[in-house]
Amino acid sequence: MRKLYVFVLIALLAALVAGCSSAPAAQEAAPTEAPKEEAAPTEAPKEEAAPAEAPAADETITLRYAHPNAPATVPGTFADTFAKLVNEKTGGKVTIEVFPSSQLGSLQEMVEQVQNGSIAFHHNTMAAIGSLYQPFEAFDTPFLYQDVDHLLAVTNIDSPVIQQFNQDLIDARGVRLIGTFYFGSRDLTADREIKTPADLEGVKIRSIPFPIYTAAVEGMGAVATPIDWAEVPTSLATGVVNGQENPVDVIYNNNLFETQSHLMLTNHIIAADAVVVNEDVFQGLPGDVQEAIIAAATEAGTEATQSNRDLTADYIQKLKDAGMTVIGPDEGLDLDAFRQQVSALIDERFGDTYGDFYEAVKAVK
Repeated sequence: MRKLYVFVLIALLAALVAGCSSAPAAQEAAPTEAPKEEAAPTEAPKEEAAPAEAPAADETITLRYAHPNAPATVPGTFADTFAKLVNEKTGGKVTIEVFPSSQLGSLQEMVEQVQNGSIAFHHNTMAAIGSLYQPFEAFDTPFLYQDVDHLLAVTNIDSPVIQQFNQDLIDARGVRLIGTFYFGSRDLTADREIKTPADLEGVKIRSIPFPIYTAAVEGMGAVATPIDWAEVPTSLATGVVNGQENPVDVIYNNNLFETQSHLMLTNHIIAADAVVVNEDVFQGLPGDVQEAIIAAATEAGTEATQSNRDLTADYIQKLKDAGMTVIGPDEGLDLDAFRQQVSALIDERFGDTYGDFYEAVKAVK
């Protein structure tokens, strides 16, 4: 079965290579000063999630959208923009209630709730979606993409590979992918200077509790400690872990510079967030509403992607101004050593399953 699946992937990606000789440029969108964070800096109280049911076509439709991010962040702003656009594009026919900051559960719980229909919409990392349909985790493989444009070419909602993965997700778990956007490039922080993998020996680094992220942290030489995001600031402050990894705006907007003295510009995972909907809910909606939802996800995703592109350099400077020591290649960060060590562990753990997929993705220009 794996060989057949890999064969299909290779054929699809070959078509993607032919059709995407250059990565599509992101459409222009007004930059926003609302950067993202992986989730709220403190754990928000959970609320009971009522089943999301689509009413009759002539009634007002109210649907729930739950996610882990604070409202004043890029992913948080994405959700609010998406909800606003859906309402506008349907002439007020559809209202989407947004529940940010992990109000309806942990990362894993929200993924499960969109599957069972307790919530209609959700966004999360590709690897988190992989907890529903495992092959999605491959999209968050460390050092897989050349740059952001390469990521966007591979993960565009209209790309053949995403279309095939989407159909498999629908068939396997009853969840549909309706959009993607650039989440950011993940960097390492710690309470000490790190320049080589040897510097991480015995150092406890928080990892997202999914296998591909655990492998990334262990591959860098650290002791991976899976912790849900809501617990991370406290874990750093109390020394449960010595560091973590996230995009720079996550680091700044959660005040991690208060417990983390050093930022290492590893850019080890260039990541996209996946926006999903319960398939039964989606199919219960009128056709024009379905089209409005897809269009809104695309438009909001373009804006989120551009915002992330525009804000990265600003947040690196803000972290410097906040007192963090920033270490990149010019300051002695041995990126080649990290890349080689992480890639070796990824190949060991995931090569048999995703090796051909990785090679095909790397071929996309």
